[in-house]
Amino acid sequence: MSDYRVAITGENAHMDGSTIYGDIGLQRLEQAGLSWEVLPKSGSDTVSAAELEGFNALFALGHYKVSADSLAGLTDFRHVARFGAGYDAVDVPACTDAGVVVTNAPEAVRKPMAHATIAMLFALAHNLVIKDKLVRTGRWAEKQHWRGAGLDGATIGLVGLGGIGESIARDLKGLGLKTIAYNRSPKPELAAALGVDQKPLAEVLAESDFVIVTVAANAQTRHLIGAEELSAMKPGSFFINVARGSVVDEQALTGHLQSGHLAGAALDVFATEPLPSSSPLMGMDNVVLAPHGLCWTDSFTDAVATSAINDIIAVSRGQRPVHPVNPEVLA
Repeated sequence: MSDYRVAITGENAHMDGSTIYGDIGLQRLEQAGLSWEVLPKSGSDTVSAAELEGFNALFALGHYKVSADSLAGLTDFRHVARFGAGYDAVDVPACTDAGVVVTNAPEAVRKPMAHATIAMLFALAHNLVIKDKLVRTGRWAEKQHWRGAGLDGATIGLVGLGGIGESIARDLKGLGLKTIAYNRSPKPELAAALGVDQKPLAEVLAESDFVIVTVAANAQTRHLIGAEELSAMKPGSFFINVARGSVVDEQALTGHLQSGHLAGAALDVFATEPLPSSSPLMGMDNVVLAPHGLCWTDSFTDAVATSAINDIIAVSRGQRPVHPVNPEVLA
């Protein structure tokens, strides 16, 4: 057995290696000669340097943070591998300064995330959640009040045209839906190939019947969609967030739903997770809620785990990982 040791964050894993995602294939690490250990749950949401002492890599399964303090004094630690695409909980500059490579699994999540987003789109357009509730609570006759906006003739606005946004756009094109998009960096060739009209954010918000947010979470995108942006949305339109809760001013969003300016929303991510039971969103029939896991399927787990583990094995062997977030470390 190799001396290369992999720590696994414990918020979403049990000590035997089973996880809330299902089987993530830890036996592949053993077959490659690596050892692994799930870190005990602690009262902190940040992995400590003491916990990482003696390990060479961290397999981050959830949203425990990795900060500069997490790396302080470590001499043999080399790699933080994220299970998923987002890495907002990892202090990437601190990792870079410490010579620690950060990897994620961006390609593996694209199709499951796109399918989950399309599911939310249809659920909103046809009032699926409230119609299910009408049947279960014996309120069949109320269906006349929940006809649904439908998607015929609708304009879909994408905020973010990265990997997930691109995959969603391809599915929307297949459905024959008009799609416009905003991306902080113009992508004219990609937009043309997707049949997407790329516009400024204000125009996307004002013209869309359904707005879908997919941007990465970082300091630049915090509250990218705030009270001003929500007010700019078309009255009676719908809002979908599959990015991160920090990208949207949740209090402002709630206010626009309560006022009726927005007709509904579908949210897989929130400012605080789990969503507090006191949140007004809980009682809204026009809001679709998912526990930051709508895209979780067997194929999602297999693809993301395979991508992350492949990169862990590559780094352990001194090889270049496929998905480095900070490739300058590898130079």
